[in-house]
Amino acid sequence: MCVTLHMTQTENPKDHPTGNAEKDPDDWTTGDEPMTGAKASYLKTLSEEAHAEFDDSLTKADASKRIDELQQETGRGT
Repeated sequence: MCVTLHMTQTENPKDHPTGNAEKDPDDWTTGDEPMTGAKASYLKTLSEEAHAEFDDSLTKADASKRIDELQQETGRGT
């Protein structure tokens, strides 16, 4: 899910705390870094529930995409 919020150049993004909450993982500046421990833990749990392989080598962005897929598959995304 990608949410777009248009602001003028003078607006402070912090004035819209949820407007920047969801970005496309492909647009993340740190998306190519290794996934965090918390993301890995949640992905492992979802993988087990979906009887899917857990890949611990995913980047932050790829792990987020995989989490979205597995949430849909397991019903956790609803």
